Amino acid sequence: MTISDADLSRVVSHALRHEPWLYELELDEEGWVPIDQLLLALREKGGDWVSVDRASLENMITTASKRRHELDGRRIRALYGHSVPARIQKDPASPPARLFHGTAPETWTLIQADGLLPMRRQFVHMSVDRETATLVGRRKSSTPLILTIDTAAAASGGTTFYRGNELVWLADRVPARFIDIVV
Repeated sequence: MTISDADLSRVVSHALRHEPWLYELELDEEGWVPIDQLLLALREKGGDWVSVDRASLENMITTASKRRHELDGRRIRALYGHSVPARIQKDPASPPARLFHGTAPETWTLIQADGLLPMRRQFVHMSVDRETATLVGRRKSSTPLILTIDTAAAASGGTTFYRGNELVWLADRVPARFIDIVV
């Protein structure tokens, strides 16, 4: 039996987003680690993990339904979702005119007061479309509340946006005045 792409993605995400020290990895300021170091850490898990190689990582990345990781030469990184203590550096980018965020309905009162905050992550995560936001929101509620963010107004108000991937955009926080409920 070999490691499934889903299992590989889950473990690589854990290593690159949340607890790299458990794998004896050290992320650079942009979240990159040498592929060889990651492969060594994965193979040390034993069992079927000893067969994981660069081709396994490439296949996991290219066949994933959501782009979570990227390779660059001899390096790999998670694109978003970091909860590591050290701040991952991102380059500011211009987002689409509006973004969406799915959440549990009971959080609306807090969002109206404080805006969108990263909570246990480094960045607020937003989606380019309502469908993706709905899928994300269903992790928190069977009937998620879908919010829309006026990114032009937010950017004019000082909010900086960063590209996560084709479907995900990031911000340090989004003030409440730029957020509405999708009706």
